[in-house]
Amino acid sequence: MQAPFTLLCATTLALTATLAVAQPKIAVQAITQVAPNLPQYTKVDQPLLRDGMAKATGGRVEITLSSWPERNVNGPEVLRLVRSGQVDIAAGPLTTVSGDVPMLDGVDLAGMNIDIKQARKVADAMGPVANKELERLGIKLVATYPFSGQMLFCRKPITGLEDLKGLKVRTNGPSASDLIKSYGGQPVSLAFGEVYTALERGTVDCGITGSGSGNGVKWPEVTTHLYTMPVSWSTAGYFVNLGWWNKLDPAIRTQFEKTFSEVQEAQWSLGVEATEDGIACNVGRAEGCRMHALMKKPMAEVKPAANVAASLQQHLAGEVLPGWIKRCGGRCEGVYNDVIAPITGIKYTAK
Repeated sequence: MQAPFTLLCATTLALTATLAVAQPKIAVQAITQVAPNLPQYTKVDQPLLRDGMAKATGGRVEITLSSWPERNVNGPEVLRLVRSGQVDIAAGPLTTVSGDVPMLDGVDLAGMNIDIKQARKVADAMGPVANKELERLGIKLVATYPFSGQMLFCRKPITGLEDLKGLKVRTNGPSASDLIKSYGGQPVSLAFGEVYTALERGTVDCGITGSGSGNGVKWPEVTTHLYTMPVSWSTAGYFVNLGWWNKLDPAIRTQFEKTFSEVQEAQWSLGVEATEDGIACNVGRAEGCRMHALMKKPMAEVKPAANVAASLQQHLAGEVLPGWIKRCGGRCEGVYNDVIAPITGIKYTAK
């Protein structure tokens, strides 16, 4: 009886070894969020992307996941890291990386999407258009997501956007700079990690970031007033190296597609939750603060006036849209009017 048992064991070991050779580990490098303590990272990227892919593939896919600071990434270079193959997957706000692909900035122009539902519709509609641009660079956009609503954190009292006249405002992209200039403010370009010190020292008077993101990096410690109307959502994307993506085992690529679909839905849901939670935590409403840090010294909540949407539309049509089309090129006029205008209801007309 011993011989058959020994033969069975040997056969099993040989089969296991064969499968191990046939199914090699897939090591993946990924860099996603702007800070490791953001819920977009801890509640979505870590459990769904990193751990989810490992579980779904029986441990075959091993994603080494890092946030921007952990890899000394500032943001504008994200697409270049993916294009060069230094990383397989990276994520970042579309406006941050739009210097390389200006078309991306059109997805969430400052003042265009006050409502997150509209921001999602525009992102979905622009996905195929964006990929036509990106694929020329060897990059593919595989999912979109928002951050919390992008709001003004100011160290001086403000009652609305008109009060930005003469103030220095750290902006998070070219369209936000156009919007601030149109209200008479002075846009300032600073890396995200440098803004806290600039606000603390008074180098800038205000900064734009998500209600939750600002909380995560402690902007309420150095600001006093929070204008609680999103000027945008810092709509972001997950990008992959197209060559790497196309070479993946089809079954693995299918699983990645499924996982990114789950990640996308989770992130858009989180965008709603994180926005309200961030506001509550920043202004000291303990009952609504569950995700971020409750501020010991609450900020003053500045709610938008009833006519702010009409004002933003005027500034969007008069300054922000023309600025983007100038950066992006004439064909972007057609893209906007064909793809985005039916959603926003604001048509672009060249002056």
